[in-house]
Amino acid sequence: MKVYTGIREGEQVTVSVDGQPLDARLDLRDFHASGFEWGYEGSGPSQLAVAILADHADPQTALGNYRKFVQIFIAEIEGDSWRLTSDEINQRISETAIVPMDLETLMRKVRGEI
Repeated sequence: MKVYTGIREGEQVTVSVDGQPLDARLDLRDFHASGFEWGYEGSGPSQLAVAILADHADPQTALGNYRKFVQIFIAEIEGDSWRLTSDEINQRISETAIVPMDLETLMRKVRGEI
């Protein structure tokens, strides 16, 4: 089981996996962020999500799921430090339904109209 940690000390942000620096994976997607960040939705949190998911799973999973991962985890982090295990990543992703349609279409489908 891998353990991901993030620490902010002043302006310095450090993210590691099992005690080693986490690769930003700019080769997969470069958000032109000035580094990793958390606590909101933006370029730094998006780069962090891609990096964690690419390390945890694979590049395709990272690119296909980073937006949702930012919403369900990265943007919700409060404070200057956090810890996340690979088991927690699996749990959060499995509890999240990604619906490939707009809300109106979803509601029509739930009501049995389509």
